[in-house]
Amino acid sequence: MSEAKALAETTEMIEVLHVDDESGFADLTATFLEREDEQFTVEIATTADNGLERLGNRRPDCIVSDYNMPGMNGLEFLQAVRERYPDLPFILFTGKGSEAVASDAISAGVTDYLQKGSGTERYELLANRIRNAVRARREAQRVDRQEQLMRLTEFAGDTGGWELDRESGTVLLTAGARRIIGHPDQAEISLEEALTLFHPDDREEIQQTLTRAFETAEELQQTWRLQSGDSDERLINMTITPVVESGGQVTKLRGSGHDITDRKERQRELEKYETVSEALTDAVYELDDEGRFTYVSDEFVELVGYDRETILGSMPSLIKDEDGVERAEHHLGRLLSSDGPETVTFEVTLQPRDGDPITCEDHMGVLPYEGDQFNGSVGTLRDITERKERSQELKRQNARLEDFAGIVSHDLRNPLMTAQGRLELARAECDSAHLDGVGDAVDRCQALVEDLLALARSGDSVGNPEPVTLSDLAEECWQTTPSAEATLAVDTDLTISADRSRLQQLLENLFRNAVKHGGRDVTVTVNGIADGFYVADDGTGIPDQAREEIFEAGHSTADDGNGFGLAIVKEIVEAHGWEIRAVDSEMGGARFEITGVEPNTEQKHVPDTLSD
Repeated sequence: MSEAKALAETTEMIEVLHVDDESGFADLTATFLEREDEQFTVEIATTADNGLERLGNRRPDCIVSDYNMPGMNGLEFLQAVRERYPDLPFILFTGKGSEAVASDAISAGVTDYLQKGSGTERYELLANRIRNAVRARREAQRVDRQEQLMRLTEFAGDTGGWELDRESGTVLLTAGARRIIGHPDQAEISLEEALTLFHPDDREEIQQTLTRAFETAEELQQTWRLQSGDSDERLINMTITPVVESGGQVTKLRGSGHDITDRKERQRELEKYETVSEALTDAVYELDDEGRFTYVSDEFVELVGYDRETILGSMPSLIKDEDGVERAEHHLGRLLSSDGPETVTFEVTLQPRDGDPITCEDHMGVLPYEGDQFNGSVGTLRDITERKERSQELKRQNARLEDFAGIVSHDLRNPLMTAQGRLELARAECDSAHLDGVGDAVDRCQALVEDLLALARSGDSVGNPEPVTLSDLAEECWQTTPSAEATLAVDTDLTISADRSRLQQLLENLFRNAVKHGGRDVTVTVNGIADGFYVADDGTGIPDQAREEIFEAGHSTADDGNGFGLAIVKEIVEAHGWEIRAVDSEMGGARFEITGVEPNTEQKHVPDTLSD
């Protein structure tokens, strides 16, 4: 029996909320889904904020959301949904596909992840994913109380299950739970008695967590300290699952507790060893209970530039400004608190005796002590100035590339997929030779978009260079120029080493730019120069004040221009290690000179006397 048929036999409708800022694509998806299965009813929202408003009015069975949306993106929307409805099926259906997005979505609790694409099979796959997600959730809700409680006892080791009845305030314990608390014969206890089994400082938080689970129906997880009988304190990781009755009321809480004491101890020991290992090569220091330096390593002395005698007995203000001292004291306070971390790591700026400030990573821990006697804050300092500068520059570069990729992905790919879908619907309704031409054009545009995205996300890299004859490639690219009246003149036998696909995009963009700005009867010339080649036209030319701006993404002098054609050209040029500039052509139009181009090793050197 198929999944669709099995779910259909339940005679339950499936309400889907589809959130996508491209209304045309959202309408197309809704059409395909409702045509695929009569059980589907699809509601559309064009922003994540609007989607959240719809959730407040009526909760759907499944959410399907785009990723790249203005304002709140798909991941932020997912996180907002998970805060309110932890188990509501959520499928990320996006044209932006990458391992990073998929990883972030999984971490945020996405139910499924599916990349957009053309063709009815993509929507059939989406329909199956929706059915599977809804079925899994509905089946989980139908599992009866005894089955859920039995599952809590299926874990091996120190694990136990329990159930809290809201009305009676009694807690039913499994055999594993009774063993952990040291009451093997007591199958049921009151909530008040259960709370006394835990550390006094944890009891209020436990009560608040239980109240929250009853009120919000959220599945929650926390770690608390168990102090049952005369046994040592144990760390219990508790998972709490609300039981929702048909009326929507939470009547019971079920949970499982896992003793993680030994695992935590091993983790702490490992962290201590890691701290010691890091200290072997970093600048190490030790402070006493008054905050004065009592020990500094040779690396520390070399880092700050003061002699050891000057440092020992001094306060950190010797090498830190007021803000740095306050930040260190704040983190020391965290270390000394009863529930504080074992170690802390934070950035601090040091002012050495001579030279510029140094950005360091300060890794601080407390030496072992008993009772209230504090023995000292040992720490290591690592100079991360260069790493910080590289990181900031990399972030700036990545931001620029992400902006560029976002323009291409969001403003081109979604409309193209909508066009592809509408084309398939048109083919199903009529037969016309014109539709094949439309399909070819859409396919070519989609291929260009994929290539451009690959270029943007690969930064300054290109594929493996190969010998490319400029005249042959120019003639090939000219076939895609949208003007039958325009003329191409190629007067070069230059063969260069280049990524053929990227060079093809470069020429096609320059040709389209010439037709757009020079007119449909423009003449375009491709020729070689001493250290490269140029593409020129006899159109209207480029104003002097605009020659630097034309290569910026979003800049266009045409009313119907998208403003990133020449930006793409510049990206391709720079990825090859070449340079480009815009000048006046001898014919009065624009001339784009690409220089720094080395001829292929099998190509004869272009003489210096070569002219255009």
